[in-house]
Amino acid sequence: MEKAISLPVSIYALGGLGEVGKNMYCIENEETIIIIDAGVKFPGVEFPGINYIIPDFTHLKNNRNKVKALFITHGHEDHIGCIPFLLQSIHIPVIYAPRLASALIKNRLEEYRISDHANIVEYDSDKKVKIDRFEVSFFRVTHSIPDSFGIVVDTPEGRIVSSGDFKIDLTPIGKDIELTRMAEIGKEGVTLLLSESTNAEQEGYTPSEKNVYDSIDDIIKNAHGRLIVSTFSSNISRIQQVCEAAVSHNRKIAIVGRSMEKAVEISRDFGYIHVPDDSIIETQDIKRFSNSEILILCTGSQGESMAALSRIASGNHKDIHIIPGDTIVFSSSAIPGNGVMIDNVINQLARAGADVITNSILNDIHSSGHASRQELRFMLKLMNPKYFMPIHGEYRMLRMHNEIAQDLGVDKDNIFILDNGDTIVLSKGKVKRGYPVEHGNTYIDGKDINSLAEAVINDRRILMDDGMVAITVAIDSKKNVMIGEAKLYSKGVIDKGNEKRRKELTGLINDAINEKLLTRTNFAELKLLIKDVAGFYIYRKTHRHPIIIPVIMAKN
Repeated sequence: MEKAISLPVSIYALGGLGEVGKNMYCIENEETIIIIDAGVKFPGVEFPGINYIIPDFTHLKNNRNKVKALFITHGHEDHIGCIPFLLQSIHIPVIYAPRLASALIKNRLEEYRISDHANIVEYDSDKKVKIDRFEVSFFRVTHSIPDSFGIVVDTPEGRIVSSGDFKIDLTPIGKDIELTRMAEIGKEGVTLLLSESTNAEQEGYTPSEKNVYDSIDDIIKNAHGRLIVSTFSSNISRIQQVCEAAVSHNRKIAIVGRSMEKAVEISRDFGYIHVPDDSIIETQDIKRFSNSEILILCTGSQGESMAALSRIASGNHKDIHIIPGDTIVFSSSAIPGNGVMIDNVINQLARAGADVITNSILNDIHSSGHASRQELRFMLKLMNPKYFMPIHGEYRMLRMHNEIAQDLGVDKDNIFILDNGDTIVLSKGKVKRGYPVEHGNTYIDGKDINSLAEAVINDRRILMDDGMVAITVAIDSKKNVMIGEAKLYSKGVIDKGNEKRRKELTGLINDAINEKLLTRTNFAELKLLIKDVAGFYIYRKTHRHPIIIPVIMAKN
């Protein structure tokens, strides 16, 4: 009998290591690449004008013939959000996703008008998928969205398990975590465990969804006026809890925000959100009910300027305006970098007379869906891996998860704290470091797959921080002299009210150009001269480095 050829298996992340979000993990041998999750990261104010940050797909493009399948663990945006961009970059033969995630993906692809690009196959914990030499199976976990799974990848070189996002909730809203199945996987033997680290800094157990519901119920019971709850549209479990509590207190529910409306519609169709039809009203019908009978469910918990809550706070929503006595609940923790935007919205709401709640258990939504340290220990004990790679977390989270694993007896030499692009190689049951793959960030402006370069992002930061100056100079090319004087246009640096500085700067530019025209020169040298003179003057006066745009108009 011919002996099977060994094909070492590489494991690496294109996103999700050293950060929360942008999850994309790859398992690859010489003939096959399978991908686990394809998510976005939501940018803060340090990325002006950017809607999403997604992984760089260069390595996958260079190996496009090897890409055989994408497996999705659950339907949150940091795990499915970059699928539209991935499908426009390379061909993915098949996407395997749980039922709810599958519906959310299809809806997103319809928005981008690329639904015909995708072959989506639903899976549950009974399904097994054979992809070349890889066999993939699944186990159900509990998280803050229904239909969340961990993934098992059996290879000839060893077994790889990815935990997915999870917490061990014994009183969940939906189906139970499959602890027995997880114990069986561990008993059969796990070579390498990839386990999420988002809440590795929190000791103990993450509160059960039952505890969260009790907090929601208390808030609704004690609110005397209208109640406005803002959360991510993908947090289906939270939306179900809010709706259930609202119905129990005889409040009508107005759903605001396109993504929220679609998420509720899909989840109701699938039976994940249970709300009687007569409990949901249109926003224009809110005025027909007393304030104590109204709950408004909306997007905008991150302070996004175009989201529903920001438009309500600024008075720009056509149907809903804040009135004294309104209670506003932020049901999501701040994404790093969004604190300023959230504070601005909170201040607008408070000025309008609303009571804003930001310090309830609801506000820590991201942590409340993720395993705390005791649950991470539980996962490690159940799986009992020989090798361990912490995933999905900032570096300090990965480091703390590493310490947890060591305390449980995992050999420190068998634990790999990696950065995006770093590779470990599994061969004949042993894991070692490999060569890095190409990786990085891709910045998405709107829905355009043509990503912005880092230089463009830097220019936007400069415009935001230091402003812009355009300087126009007219030249008579035949006589080699200036026509008139330099014209100065500026935004955010030298305003029109500061005539003294404007005259000083244009005078310096006039003198420099006239002197330069006495010698042999060209337009490129003149533009560089304008940049140097203007840049030196502005920095000396303001300590700013604005974008300087020289414009030369020639008369022949």
